[in-house]
Amino acid sequence: MKVTKLFTDFFNSEKAGGLVLITCTIISLILANSNFGTNYHDFFQTQFAGHSFEHWINEGLMTIFFLHIGLELEREIYQGELSNIKDAMLPIFGALGGIIISAGIFLLFNYGTLTQSGVGIPMATDIAFALGILSLLGNRVPTSLKVFLTALVVIDDLRAIIIIAIFYTKTLLWTNLFIAFGIWLLLFIIGKLKVRNLIPYLIGGVAMWYFMLHSGVHATITGILLAFALPFGNGSKKSTSYILQHFLHKLVAFIILPIFALANTAIVFSGDISQTLIENNSLGIALGLIIGKPLGIFLLTFLAVTFGLCKLPTDLNWKSIFGVGLLGRIGFTMSIFITLLAFDNETIINNSKLIILISSLIAGLLGFFVLNGILSKKYIDDGQ
Repeated sequence: MKVTKLFTDFFNSEKAGGLVLITCTIISLILANSNFGTNYHDFFQTQFAGHSFEHWINEGLMTIFFLHIGLELEREIYQGELSNIKDAMLPIFGALGGIIISAGIFLLFNYGTLTQSGVGIPMATDIAFALGILSLLGNRVPTSLKVFLTALVVIDDLRAIIIIAIFYTKTLLWTNLFIAFGIWLLLFIIGKLKVRNLIPYLIGGVAMWYFMLHSGVHATITGILLAFALPFGNGSKKSTSYILQHFLHKLVAFIILPIFALANTAIVFSGDISQTLIENNSLGIALGLIIGKPLGIFLLTFLAVTFGLCKLPTDLNWKSIFGVGLLGRIGFTMSIFITLLAFDNETIINNSKLIILISSLIAGLLGFFVLNGILSKKYIDDGQ
């Protein structure tokens, strides 16, 4: 299977980026529970241009993160594993299964309660951590498995964007929304005219972001829209889309996501944690991520292959699909992001973040050790 250099660069950057993300999360937790905890929290609440630093990070910097995701999605659709519908069906069914089962488990515990709006939390997959952990297993990982996981989490991100746009929009200001889409349409036309200079797109993107921010729709959606306005061309190194995506890889992995982690994982461990663990919201998130995601990924891909809707790559087996499904339960960045949109209550937000961290840690460790065992056995059986 041919793997493009851009895919290889992307995969390798996530490995290092995941380690940086873990480090920043640990630092944030330590500082939040130290004597500097209050000052650390207050720093991110510091006002600048009418908004707190935390707001600028979650509404501004994360828009760049979504732009990066949009460019990756665009590449997958035009040239990657989603360009061929037959190849795309396996991760599509996997992502759909993860969504359905994880959401169902969460609603089982939270339907009709104040925390029902958190249904999107266990559906998410953190691309940096999932690919980062898979990369730690080295060259024993079949290329098909890397591609399957990448396509799976990209589809998951697309689903998360749709959910944010539809279900986490509270009040719409139509005038600002129409202006934002008008700017996007103009940029889209410019892209179709094959204007390659990035400057008009970046200026237009900032303007679109401003009006989207004041429309009621979450401003990060701007990143996705801007990505699909940029001319993709033939996807070569000289294309506008490639140039921007290549630049954003390191920026997102080593600056934006670490800053997001520092600002949003400052969880103060207080009260009865054991009580927090058995709350309906906590059980919905934990069981949705740890059980729902891998079960859904495995079950729906198995059914799809069984009924001939798609094929399993020749270098994969159901054990490896199950193993990579375990990595699909790592929510972290996207789960925390959706938590901030779903809830207003600080206690619920703090408790949800704690459960997301614990669940993602369990998922990452289980995913690593299970896949390590599966791939090691295959490595020996193949006589390598």
